Amino acid sequence: MKKFFLLLVLAAPLFCRAQKVDTSTLIRVGQQAPTFTFYLDDKKTADLKDYRGKIVLINFFATWCPPCRQELPRVQAEIWEKYKNNPKFALLAFDRQEGWDKILPLKQQQGFTFPMLPDVDRSIYGKYAKSYIPRNIVLDEKGNIIYESIGYDPQEFGKLLALLADKLK
Repeated sequence: MKKFFLLLVLAAPLFCRAQKVDTSTLIRVGQQAPTFTFYLDDKKTADLKDYRGKIVLINFFATWCPPCRQELPRVQAEIWEKYKNNPKFALLAFDRQEGWDKILPLKQQQGFTFPMLPDVDRSIYGKYAKSYIPRNIVLDEKGNIIYESIGYDPQEFGKLLALLADKLK
């Protein structure tokens, strides 16, 4: 009986981890990022493949999302302001399920200057996840996923900052 109890105590953490499996994420670190085409403005489009050779931060947010509203000022101040002139860096922030009519007022009100782009039909987001924002995904120069996070957590955001600092030094 003691052996069974000891085995149960030792195995409990494994069961707890198994319950925390993320089924909302459709991509994994180490994979090639799904490609997509998107609008840079009302008329001009781009393709994710156009950004090969750069470290790319893809951020998914929504204007109504409280954690996103906590994270976006940090994206502006600690990422965009630091790396916006670095030719090896690109930031693509996609508003999940909202258009220019929601994005542009938020940019103006908050003073955001980084690219905030619409994903009205979730066609881009749907290649990466089923639910939960904010999300950050970092791609290496070859388009491989090297980082992914869900939600806003100051400690996790610190890991993102450290990764970018390492890759863009």
